[in-house]
Amino acid sequence: MVQGTHVQAVRRSRPASLLLGIEGLAVVDVVPDGDAGGRVAHVVTVDESATACPTCGVFSSSVKGNVVTSPRDIPYGAGPVRLQWRKRRWRCREDACPRGSFTESIPAVPARARVTTRLRQECGAGVAERFSCVQAGAEHYRVSWPVAHAAFVAHVQGVLAQPLPPIRVLGVDETRRGKPKWVQDPVTSRWTVAADRWHTGIVDAAGTGGLLAHVDGARPPP
Repeated sequence: MVQGTHVQAVRRSRPASLLLGIEGLAVVDVVPDGDAGGRVAHVVTVDESATACPTCGVFSSSVKGNVVTSPRDIPYGAGPVRLQWRKRRWRCREDACPRGSFTESIPAVPARARVTTRLRQECGAGVAERFSCVQAGAEHYRVSWPVAHAAFVAHVQGVLAQPLPPIRVLGVDETRRGKPKWVQDPVTSRWTVAADRWHTGIVDAAGTGGLLAHVDGARPPP
């Protein structure tokens, strides 16, 4: 039954792959997702390269079993769509290879990935360009804060690695962190500042360098 499902998917892989838009996966069925108002898309692998052992590269023809995973993907319409990926575990028959078996993976959903590559890319770009913060991006794409933050870092690290433009006007701005703390001298009864915390931001005031440095400090008492 499983083998037959894959044969049918391969025969109609072109339109099924276009429907989902993930290269290497084909939709074999779509059903309502309970009372959540969404849908469950059952998909299978139609990329032949997924049968190659990731250690030695030898293609396998011996199926050991099946596993089902649910990688997160970009939103589809008003209701959420959950992927149910039924993928095969293959035996590696290469005698010189230390790996006994492996599970199918594709570039769009790497091994052990819980989200698709395109979801990471869209989430990272969204945090950088559209959303107010990392948490807003995480909520929109239904991922955790660490996943959204890692996607954002991956999106901007190429820009951050580039050298800064020439700085023509250096701006310095101070922002007080909360209220100052006061203490009273038990002898003179005079009040003095015990702590006055400030943030100092150093920016490219006339160019595109943005925030250059951020310093935590405190002003000395008068």
